[in-house]
Amino acid sequence: MKKTFLITVIALCVATAMQAQPKSRPGKAVEEAKKSETTLSERAKAQYTGQLSAPEDVVWKRDIYRTLDLTKEKNAALYYPVEPLGDRVNMFTLIIRLVADGKIPAYEYRSDGNELFTPENRYKVNELLDKFYIYFEEKGGHYVIADADIPSGDVLSYFIKESTYYDQRTATTATKVTAICPVLHRSGDFGDEVTKYPMFWLSYDDVSTYFGMTPVMTSSYNNVSNMSLDDYFATHLYDGEIYKTANLQNRLLSDYCKNDTALTEERARIEGELRGFEHHLWGTEEPDTTTVEEPAVRGRKAKLPAAKSGKAAATKEAAGKGKASKATTASTPKKKEAAPKNTDSRSSGSYSVRREKR
Repeated sequence: MKKTFLITVIALCVATAMQAQPKSRPGKAVEEAKKSETTLSERAKAQYTGQLSAPEDVVWKRDIYRTLDLTKEKNAALYYPVEPLGDRVNMFTLIIRLVADGKIPAYEYRSDGNELFTPENRYKVNELLDKFYIYFEEKGGHYVIADADIPSGDVLSYFIKESTYYDQRTATTATKVTAICPVLHRSGDFGDEVTKYPMFWLSYDDVSTYFGMTPVMTSSYNNVSNMSLDDYFATHLYDGEIYKTANLQNRLLSDYCKNDTALTEERARIEGELRGFEHHLWGTEEPDTTTVEEPAVRGRKAKLPAAKSGKAAATKEAAGKGKASKATTASTPKKKEAAPKNTDSRSSGSYSVRREKR
């Protein structure tokens, strides 16, 4: 009886312990395991990133939106190779693979064109791929996309957001890319008109680590891939035109610039403001080009002009002597003739003292 009682008590304790185990714990463990497979640790992110995120408590910041035309030579590193070539891929192929694997989130491009990195605005992978007609297969919870189905050749431009700020803690100014949006260029049914489709926004902090592990070739002269994609953006090797600045009315430059000339002038004005901020911040003065003559030093002989040689110099010297002689003759007064002496002492105004005594 005692043995039966002990076995019953042990069985009840085991059942109670099993009931106390929360059901969500095994599911949470599986979720954490999946998450660790698709994300990098903080140590890995710090090792491969080329630039840190911009601080939030800065005293001055200016946000600029640019468009990168991949047909330009400076931006060609983001477009080639169009199809994967060994371990080399272009930027859009890398991005779409990271999004499909769930390693980075993609956020919806809103109607106002601004980025909003919130969970509510995050795309589901299958919805994103269906929206832009990218064929995929789902295998074991993963989305597999063939290289031929990635429209990397149609992504001919990007929107990027730059933040120029002054960090009062380090007393430095910096410009960093904070967001990227690939733009799909697709022609109509007859191929005569090209329509641009902004696809989605990416936070640069989410992709910078993977960019740091992706080599790119930035020169046609030197074909060695000695720079990462993150270094390319950190050193601002791209060439982008401003199409919007962060403003209260959320207006594009094209909304208030009437023609191309006004648009070009407005872009130049904004670029000048960005350069002028750092110029005025440190109080840089223009160099003084005023010529100041040195004071004369006592005992120093004045330098005489070098004597001119040749017939012209002799002629000039003779002419100078002639002028000097004429001037001397003209300025010398003629001597007056002496008046005759008066012998009569009485008629003169003077007389002899000896005669007066007599």
